[in-house]
Amino acid sequence: MNEPMYRYMDVGLIHFMAYPSTIRGEGPILETVRAIAEDDYFTLIEITWIKDDEVRKQVKDLLNTAAVKIAYGAQPALLTQKLNLNSEDEAERRKAVDQIKACIDEAYFMGARGCALLAGKDPGEAGRDTAKKLLVQSLKELCDYSRSKGSMPIILETFDREQYGKNAVAGPTAESVAISEAVRADWPSFGLMLDLSHLPMLKESAREALTLAKDHLVHVHIGNCVIRDPSHPAYGDEHPRFGIPGGENGVEELAEFLSVLFDVGYLSTQGPKPVSFEVKPIAAMNESSETVIANAKRTLNKAWALV
Repeated sequence: MNEPMYRYMDVGLIHFMAYPSTIRGEGPILETVRAIAEDDYFTLIEITWIKDDEVRKQVKDLLNTAAVKIAYGAQPALLTQKLNLNSEDEAERRKAVDQIKACIDEAYFMGARGCALLAGKDPGEAGRDTAKKLLVQSLKELCDYSRSKGSMPIILETFDREQYGKNAVAGPTAESVAISEAVRADWPSFGLMLDLSHLPMLKESAREALTLAKDHLVHVHIGNCVIRDPSHPAYGDEHPRFGIPGGENGVEELAEFLSVLFDVGYLSTQGPKPVSFEVKPIAAMNESSETVIANAKRTLNKAWALV
């Protein structure tokens, strides 16, 4: 592709993954957000909860000054507290819904363009239908809450259904589309987020997954995973750098993913769509955030040239 990628995509970086010490809403948030805001490669940043009110305000001001678009990821608030939006225990489900409502409040304060979350654990085949119904119930309530404050959409990220990963009920793309259809019956702004790094764990090709989800697709993540060697320090859903030995995704896989995004109409001249790196330094391999981010940018540049 000879045209600038920014005509078709807002190139984003998931802050709390690139700088994992911030994933609990604490740590060097302002300093690391500033590093992204000062890098003109990125036109989008994905942030998560920020527990300190003053830090949150400073981050908002910084990103406004940098003219960087903002998306909000509520996944860390669920994962770090082991909250489940499809729990059969009503008190537990309510706790998860209330947490996401607090995240929605933060997302509106920050001026985010969407609030993403993930489904709770897959209970197994016997309880799966019930879990999906409870998830739809939670999602509709959250869409209603968001609509009471403005027009920010709620977005469900699809994950794996593997014990070594997140083992979420959503889950395979076809089933996630069915969940989205149920929510969209009442809330048409709702949509799905697909992640290149999750597809090998779902045993789905880019073409299969993106074709199934094309009418529901509102956000995309790009990254890598290691699934063939349980002894690997990045084994599972750890979002290691592109091209890591033993990994599934590199330049060619990313180029194929981007090509299919064009084929299904997600990327087009109608305006840039969010495409965000979800990459993380692996501590056991002594990797730095800065080097992993540089790897991601080089990988996208090379992949774009192949599209």
